Amino acid sequence: MARLALGTRAARKSIAAGRRLAESIRTLTAVPELLRARVLKQSDRVRGQLAYERMRTTPLADLRRVTSGNLRLHELERAGWSTVLDILRSGQEDLQRVHGIGPQSAEALRQAADDLLTRTEQEIAVRIDPDLRTQDSEDLLRTLRMLLEFGRASGPADSAAAGLAPVLPQTLHRAKPAGSWWRMLLARAGTRKSATTALGDLRTWVDSPATTLIHKSATSAVGAARRAERLSAKRLWSDFQRNAAAYTTLLTEIGRAGPDGDARAARGFVPDELADEAGGVDLDTSLLSVRLRAYQAFGAKFALLQRRCVLGDEMGLGKTVQAIAVLAHTASRGGRHFLVVCPASVLVNWIAEVSCHSALAAHQAHGASRDAATARWIKEGGVAVTTFETLRRLPLPAGFRPDYVVVDEAHYIKNPQAQRTQTVNAVAERAPGVLMMTGTPLENRVEEFRDLVSYLDPTVADTITVSDGMLPARDFRSKVAPVYLRRNQEDVLAELPESLELEDWVVLADADEQAYSAAVGAGNFAGMRRATVINRTAVMSAKLERLLEIVEESAASGWKVVIFSFFLDVLSEVDDAVLAAGDGVKTFQLSGRVPAAERQRMVDEFSAIDGHAVLISQITAGGVGLNIQAASVVILTEPQLKPTIEQQAIARCHRMGQTRRVRVHRLLAKDTVDERLLEILGGKSALIAAYARESDAKKLDPAAVDGRLTGERADAAGTDAGGIGEGNLKQRIIAAERQRLGLPSGASRAQT
Repeated sequence: MARLALGTRAARKSIAAGRRLAESIRTLTAVPELLRARVLKQSDRVRGQLAYERMRTTPLADLRRVTSGNLRLHELERAGWSTVLDILRSGQEDLQRVHGIGPQSAEALRQAADDLLTRTEQEIAVRIDPDLRTQDSEDLLRTLRMLLEFGRASGPADSAAAGLAPVLPQTLHRAKPAGSWWRMLLARAGTRKSATTALGDLRTWVDSPATTLIHKSATSAVGAARRAERLSAKRLWSDFQRNAAAYTTLLTEIGRAGPDGDARAARGFVPDELADEAGGVDLDTSLLSVRLRAYQAFGAKFALLQRRCVLGDEMGLGKTVQAIAVLAHTASRGGRHFLVVCPASVLVNWIAEVSCHSALAAHQAHGASRDAATARWIKEGGVAVTTFETLRRLPLPAGFRPDYVVVDEAHYIKNPQAQRTQTVNAVAERAPGVLMMTGTPLENRVEEFRDLVSYLDPTVADTITVSDGMLPARDFRSKVAPVYLRRNQEDVLAELPESLELEDWVVLADADEQAYSAAVGAGNFAGMRRATVINRTAVMSAKLERLLEIVEESAASGWKVVIFSFFLDVLSEVDDAVLAAGDGVKTFQLSGRVPAAERQRMVDEFSAIDGHAVLISQITAGGVGLNIQAASVVILTEPQLKPTIEQQAIARCHRMGQTRRVRVHRLLAKDTVDERLLEILGGKSALIAAYARESDAKKLDPAAVDGRLTGERADAAGTDAGGIGEGNLKQRIIAAERQRLGLPSGASRAQT
């Protein structure tokens, strides 16, 4: 009997541990469900507010969209009523005071206004605007933050919890008799056997490392969500502005960001059978540290299904993230070696994106450490990133076979006779998976497209004819669906913010480095800033090369471009390069030398052109006082000494009247004055993060609350936005760069 009692006590302990495990699993699943339900309610309130505000600018004439009856709008307009909001704010009696409107007409007007408001609520996208901070939008933002924090903390245990959740309740039920000696004594043989088996399963589960992880993750996730709930409004909005994509992606995932584009458009208009097959791919995101939009997940699944294809999404849709998702999935299935081939202008971006968005190791197989990085990649695995020119010089073992090859800006290998094309193909032919990427529309470049496809699937390439270029875009994409997927922004991003700011980092070419070192040695600060664009040789600089890529892609989409620089010689160099590269492109050069009265006329002429054109402007001349809303792409060739100058320049394009989303490209060169400037002026986020919250450092260091560090006293102090005198700033950067380059320190003042 004593032995039976001991066994019962042990069984009870195991059952109790199983119940605690079930409670932790319920926490991991129930809390997100509750938070998502809260998001649904809060987003509906925000949507209602947005729709109501839209009525403020909706003319009365729009009421005819929701009714065919005679609304007697002319009488209202003559009486001074102009918007639908005027009706929504008014009662029946107010309407009837207008001459010619009786009870029946007043009722019809009220009903039409209510119907239009309801329809607008159904159609409108929920956007959280940091410039319009209502309590409802803040509440929604806070719940989203809680969900994000909970998800980050619970993520490691998600798969373990998902595996146990369906079987644990039933196992606990079956094991219950084992917790009572008399029930086991009286139970049937089958029940005793079932209880014993279930008890054994419970003991295995509760003693496993997975259970420890589940308990730890549940506790950690609840704590993270509670901390997010207590976060100050200031820090909450600040985090949203830094990480808006994470919030909007989650909002879309829950289904409350508004229409996410047409479903067929989001799948690139590929045939339904192929789309369904791609959608059924089980995408493993365990090695990713970023949430994928639905269309991005589909893009990755499509690439994995087809194995060798072209991803041609429009700029700004996250082709790089989709490619990383493909590599991460392949790595989770045992793949070790992944190769990215790209222009030198985006190599640094690739290294940063792989490291930021995945657990994969990134190796820069380019530059002085090329051979060492390649050897490390071959030994350890991960993602090697190299350039078209460097690929043929990589010390790869004979017959080396990468698991996946990604070719970014694939139109670089459109010429089958070019050496770079042959080099890429020699490596890609050996890889089981190849993903080519380009944001340049290929529908109207049939010969180039056919050449690209021939490297991936010669059978499909043979079916492509010159006359296919006459097909509507959707029909063309459907025909070449086995190898080509393209989506446009308006198809899939209904809630995309009005501006998209991108940092385009480049690595200096040899000629660039020589020009830059010479400027540093001479203490020529302005020369250092210009040398990242102009190297005074016949070889095009890395920044100029990237600039032309952006202009070319913009031209293919029919977008107007504004390019800003502080320096006159940079304007001329850019103008010459754009004209030489473009096919009849129209450019305008605007500088301080252009009379003020002539500047707007130049902008008006630029704006009046149907389609692509390029305005190249001195930032101090075109960045203030002009309306350039016809442009949807802004390129800044170098960072400015005052961030406000950049903001004003961007605002010239991103303003009322802009019909397209504005894409802002900041061209930045690694290991140069650009990086130093960002650290001192633009990279204040680390400093602010260290001191903005309550901390011992904030209390002990008076500099922590010195407004000059965050630009609050810049104007009064006569300093730049970092609170540092301009002369001091230049001297500090020159000294730092001399030290980095191993040059002797100079005593002379910086040349400007």
